[in-house]
Amino acid sequence: MHRVLVRCPSAACGIVFEPHERWLGKNMYCPACGARMTARPLEVDAALARRPDLPPQSAESARERLPFVVVADNLRSLWNVGSIFRTADACGVSRIVLCGISGCPPRAEIAKTALGAERAVAWEYRADASTALGPLREEGYTPVALERTPQSIPLDEASWPERVCLVLGNEVAGVSSTLLRDCALHVHIPMLGVKSSLNVAVAFGIAAFAIGRALAPRVGARFSAEAEAEARR
Repeated sequence: MHRVLVRCPSAACGIVFEPHERWLGKNMYCPACGARMTARPLEVDAALARRPDLPPQSAESARERLPFVVVADNLRSLWNVGSIFRTADACGVSRIVLCGISGCPPRAEIAKTALGAERAVAWEYRADASTALGPLREEGYTPVALERTPQSIPLDEASWPERVCLVLGNEVAGVSSTLLRDCALHVHIPMLGVKSSLNVAVAFGIAAFAIGRALAPRVGARFSAEAEAEARR
């Protein structure tokens, strides 16, 4: 009988084990370290890791890509993932790195909110977000956490680096403490109400538009009226 094995995505753990069949494809916690994870068979993880970045659908969709990468770690909602793809396309993001339990295309739930943007923005999957940051730093990207912390500064006061890697965290837990230590800059969105945070896809839209507007003049890109309208939706 074929045994289905899964691996904990935490770089500090990485244990391989056989979960009960009822957990396959679902969110669970690592029995060794307690890390939140998706019980994804090893062969599926391997196939995702080998998957090349999806090329843009056309030269037109690649025209305004910026030195702007997004790392989305442990997003539990496929609808949020799809929404992030759609906003990423409007704001010139060149690549999305989906990590941990974050769902990956093709999924009907992602397509429902991405509306084709998941085929226009390049993406890749990495089990561990901290590990994914290494190659991005080698490419010259500076990791920036979108999270309110004692060190964070308001979004509109940030001085953006030449190449931005925006790090997003789980809808409930936020950006993990490990990733926060990996980020050179923390930014937050000032709030006027009683709540201290926004839905991750909404927060990403606000931050992505600000970053896109800052980076575009540096590379000679220009937001069209249609892109600005899309980013505001």
